[in-house]
Amino acid sequence: MDRRKFLKTSALGGTAAVTTSALAAPAYAQGNRTLTMVTSVPDGFAIFDDAASMAARIITEMSDGALTINKMPAGSLVGAFEVFDAVSSGQADLYHSAEYYFLNQHPAFAFFTAVPFGMTGVELLAWYYHKGGMELHHELASLFNLKPFLCGNTAMQPGGWFNSEITSADDLQGLRFRMPGQGGQVLGRLGASVQNIPGGEIYQALSSGQIDGAEWIGPFADERLGFQEVTKIYYTAGFHEPGSALALSMNMDVWDSLTPAQQSIVQTACEATHANNLGMSWAENGAALARLQAQGVQSREFPDDVWDAFGRAAAEVREENMGDPIYAKIAESYFAAQAETSAWWQIGDGEYIRQRNRVNAG
Repeated sequence: MDRRKFLKTSALGGTAAVTTSALAAPAYAQGNRTLTMVTSVPDGFAIFDDAASMAARIITEMSDGALTINKMPAGSLVGAFEVFDAVSSGQADLYHSAEYYFLNQHPAFAFFTAVPFGMTGVELLAWYYHKGGMELHHELASLFNLKPFLCGNTAMQPGGWFNSEITSADDLQGLRFRMPGQGGQVLGRLGASVQNIPGGEIYQALSSGQIDGAEWIGPFADERLGFQEVTKIYYTAGFHEPGSALALSMNMDVWDSLTPAQQSIVQTACEATHANNLGMSWAENGAALARLQAQGVQSREFPDDVWDAFGRAAAEVREENMGDPIYAKIAESYFAAQAETSAWWQIGDGEYIRQRNRVNAG
């Protein structure tokens, strides 16, 4: 075969080559740009706003100001739970939030924050970056004109603050409790009156008696909000969020207007923030819990029958959306990855931790 003749006359070599060369280059925006980031918490909220601030700073600094992120906290442009629609529609350029706030848009967004009895923060890292989780996140969000990345992780979240002890599953009946996501749906199945209140409004709702209890993030963030001033009962193990991710999501048209280098900066900033924020959560929560206990906060654990009730209701919530193809696809990937990482943890890290604790105990 005459290879030169083939290339000249074939669709891939001749005509296609001419056509490709005639195509216009991607229309990347030129010059320095300021992008508006809307967030779901006020400025200064520990862990959550720390992640938003870090991502904004890294993007601005790594781009030498070609992309300047103007961070606008909850309520300054749109409300805490309105950031998704604002960015999807182009009212703002990007948001930083928790994806499980947007279950009304699609229930599968829960997997990109946390689901009951789901992944720890480290397991989530494994799934998202190495087992297809990020690609599934992109596929889901593209339906809403969004390009998302995980961008922060609060680690395991406690069961929350209560005005009275939970001695059995019956105590959940009629309980007015703040909890978003699938965790809130689980409590609802167990008879609680679930309130989805933005983070900036929890303290007032708890102190005024509007709610009987609330979960937020963990000792470090909860201490910053002053929940210990309202109640002293703190359930330190929770079923609902074993490793809660935060996310940055950009309007797809804005994303497409960035250069490849700028897109890489955004993704790298999110990955760095995700790892750093998870480390911050682990670094700060132990000392914060000790400070809370010194102020009279009583650590509690749910009774076994309550854990059993959480488990049964969580299984029901998990299954109720499996008829949705995208939800089912993401759920199957998520739980398959969880099984793999959990099996290794028990064989490897789990045995090490058991022996370390035994040795350190003397």
